Amino acid sequence: MMYWIVFAFFTTAETLTDIVLSWFPFYFELKIAFVIWLLSPYTKGSSVLYRKFVHPTLSNKEKEIDEYITQARDKSYETMMRVGKRGLNLAANAAVTAAAKGQGVLSEKLRSFSMQDLTLIRDEDAVHLQNPTEPHQRLEQTHQMKIQETNCRNVHRASRLLRR
Repeated sequence: MMYWIVFAFFTTAETLTDIVLSWFPFYFELKIAFVIWLLSPYTKGSSVLYRKFVHPTLSNKEKEIDEYITQARDKSYETMMRVGKRGLNLAANAAVTAAAKGQGVLSEKLRSFSMQDLTLIRDEDAVHLQNPTEPHQRLEQTHQMKIQETNCRNVHRASRLLRR
């Protein structure tokens, strides 16, 4: 863990110093040697740097760091609650809008059928049933007629509900 903390500081410093120091001779070779020194189990470079510089600094600033973490946690909780409420409100509005538009379309479709149109459909089927040629066709036509009667009742019920 010490290595990764020291390496993170090195990477941050490297980003800033590359712009200024990259024109020095052997700059890149020195960077490679430094990283090898940090990694080496014989030299324990990252451990030395961590114990001499990083750990004392973190120990001195521990209270400030804890306060920042607490503030960040509180702000993130408040932000997530605010964003969550907005998201739920948007989703609820979208659902209500879709339901209202869908109900309007459904009511227009149901209003386009009149009871006279539905009775005509039933009468036309009755004419076809008068001259059945086979018993199988007769059963099929009776079944179709029952389905249409059920549909007619359902449309009538739905139109009554929409009028309320």
